[in-house]
Amino acid sequence: MAAELRRARFTPLQLVGVTLGAALMIAPLAWTLLLSLKANSELLRDSATAFSAPYTLENYRAILGGSMVFRWLANSLVVSLGTTVGVLLLCSLAGYGFARLDFPFRRTLFVLVLLGLAIPEQAVILSRHRLFAELGLHNSFPGLILPGLVSSFGVFFMTQYFRGIPKELDEAAMLDGASRLKTFFTVLLPLTVPAQATLGVFTFLASWNDYWWPLISATRSDMFTLTVGLASSQMNYAQTSGLGFLMAQAVFASIPIFIVYLIFQKQIVRAMAGTAVR
Repeated sequence: MAAELRRARFTPLQLVGVTLGAALMIAPLAWTLLLSLKANSELLRDSATAFSAPYTLENYRAILGGSMVFRWLANSLVVSLGTTVGVLLLCSLAGYGFARLDFPFRRTLFVLVLLGLAIPEQAVILSRHRLFAELGLHNSFPGLILPGLVSSFGVFFMTQYFRGIPKELDEAAMLDGASRLKTFFTVLLPLTVPAQATLGVFTFLASWNDYWWPLISATRSDMFTLTVGLASSQMNYAQTSGLGFLMAQAVFASIPIFIVYLIFQKQIVRAMAGTAVR
């Protein structure tokens, strides 16, 4: 794919279109960065001062000096990583079961899993909130992680990937005396690393950007994730006296996602193109 892109030739009109599209996407990011480098007192008078010097790192010093952003960042990392690991493990096991095992009501259960793709989260939010309240899981990491482990798309994705792996590999491993569990972990699971990388990246990004459930489940500021914490700091955007500080928090919060993209950009691009790396 990369070689094909290098060989591609854009017409002047296409190049202009791509440039304009890139500029439109970069503009909000550049605006946020400029605001984060301005003193809050100047922005309070006129946000247009972001286009002129002087610039300052005072807002970033304030973050390092005592803001709760680090706490919210740690919470988001714990929740996102915990959700990603759980989804990869559960979806891999479920995908293997649907693709390889013959058990009663397998087709019916798989259809029910697919139906989960059509049910919006808002439809079950009240029952979920009540269940977690009765279990005492609100304002806790399990309470923030457990709902994210239910991934109908992940089960479907891994099932399709396992179905593409020749069954002869299973038979050869079992002929050598390996159990199904050992065959799964030592033979088949390593072959699904590209699919797991794709699913893991999208699960991490979705969990990191999730706002709806953390807003409901986390009511203590020390359990806020970054999305909820930054929103609670914002209050009224038009009237806030710390606009530069707010933008600095947003820039700081985006750094982990930027790092994830740099590391897994190949998987992200190929997944967006609708293909899985094999």
